[in-house]
Amino acid sequence: MKNLLAVVIVIIGILLYSSLFVVYEGTRAIKITFGKVEGQSDGTAVIYEPGLHWKIPVFDRVQPLDARIQTLDERADRFVTSEKEDLIVDSYVKWKIEDFGRYYLSTGGNKAQAESLLKQKVNNGLRSEFGTRTIQQIVSGERSELMDSAMSQASGSSDELGIRIIDVRVKQINLPIEISNSIFDRMRAERAAAAREYRSEGKEQGEIIKANIDARVEIMLADAERNARQLKGEGDAQAAQIYAQTYNKNPEFYSFLRSMDAYRNSFNSKQDVLVVEPDSDFFRYLNSSSGKK
Repeated sequence: MKNLLAVVIVIIGILLYSSLFVVYEGTRAIKITFGKVEGQSDGTAVIYEPGLHWKIPVFDRVQPLDARIQTLDERADRFVTSEKEDLIVDSYVKWKIEDFGRYYLSTGGNKAQAESLLKQKVNNGLRSEFGTRTIQQIVSGERSELMDSAMSQASGSSDELGIRIIDVRVKQINLPIEISNSIFDRMRAERAAAAREYRSEGKEQGEIIKANIDARVEIMLADAERNARQLKGEGDAQAAQIYAQTYNKNPEFYSFLRSMDAYRNSFNSKQDVLVVEPDSDFFRYLNSSSGKK
């Protein structure tokens, strides 16, 4: 009797344990009975909030679903602009489950399948927006408008999945490698051509500056030489005037000074050789202080 009672207690305990389920924080749960989602009178699914709940063992199956905001980080994909130019776009999507019953029915509660379907819808929206814009419009001023429009289109088509799209963002826009290489090559060629042009202009300006400086130097040298000649001429004129005045005052003394200058200039170097007669007129002041023979 005691054994039977123990067995009954164990069975009741197992049934009670099987009748309880826990919904954890950050999740919601729906109950599925014979493959059908438990619904309310208005047709929407019954959503079980975090906490302890009851179910009928064996007949009811509980499907937990993540109620938090999810991030779909898409790999880089190729899009075509209105100019028929390819772009490699890296984007991400923020989303969460809005209708848990519809989400389960459309995806089977499989997150990977849900994100695969969501990615298709977001990419379709992005492809449509990129296809109506040029590269300059996308990169410069219409990037935010593009993302808002893509999110609006994707949100309209994601309602059937029971998903609400919170945000769509484009992280990075790149050109394909083959196009990037050609653009970089063209940019390098343009920069090299610009550098050559600047160097040529600089060389031309340098030659002009050098020619102007050379011309100014020549003018300055010519002016200096003219001034030197003028000063020398004035000095020679003053010297001649002084000699003339001296001669007029004392011709003999003038002849003596001129002879001394001639001696000094003639015997200035030890290598000088002078062939004249000793009693020539040139040596008259050497032979006699009075200059008389």
